[in-house]
Amino acid sequence: MDAILNLRENAARQGEKTLTRPTREEAEAAVRTLLLWAGENPDREGLLDTPKRVAKSYGELFSGYNESPEEVLGTTFEEVSGYNDPVLVKDIPFFSHCEHHMVPIIGKAHIAYLPDDRVVGLSKIGRLVDVFGRRLQTQESITAQIADAMDTILHPRGVAVMIEAEHLCMSMRGVKKQGSTTITTTFRGTYRDDANAQARFMTMIRLG
Repeated sequence: MDAILNLRENAARQGEKTLTRPTREEAEAAVRTLLLWAGENPDREGLLDTPKRVAKSYGELFSGYNESPEEVLGTTFEEVSGYNDPVLVKDIPFFSHCEHHMVPIIGKAHIAYLPDDRVVGLSKIGRLVDVFGRRLQTQESITAQIADAMDTILHPRGVAVMIEAEHLCMSMRGVKKQGSTTITTTFRGTYRDDANAQARFMTMIRLG
């Protein structure tokens, strides 16, 4: 049900007609079609259960469509003993999929925020990365989405996000440049306006 609601919400935001989610059987049939198009025989022994496995794995790989950033960040804590300096969670591993080729993006995220009397559980920040990562994405979009969610839900004084990732659509196909890394950053609030705060964020990431 959540996934269907998400389809409708996405369509409404983009001014499109309401989308209908296919059945599991239709998804499996689509995988069979792709196997045939690739030149394979979906009826050979090794591929008999592949359509079911792919449909099931897609449910996990794109589970972010069924999750809400508001729910993930909804619980905060006021007992911080007056702490109001940066909170940084770095080297958060994640994977996503390129929305242009549906090929994996593999990387890590670094997220910092300046609390305004309230903090959020550190594990929630990792979960937030998965909410947006487990969708079809561009790296620029996921960077901005994480920052916007932190900013609008937590109302901190500032948010900083950096993502470093390898795009397999660039490594496996096209120019085939293995090992290249793409870095994106975005800032909200105090971080956007204060070059010293940005520099401190970068320094904290590189320490240790």
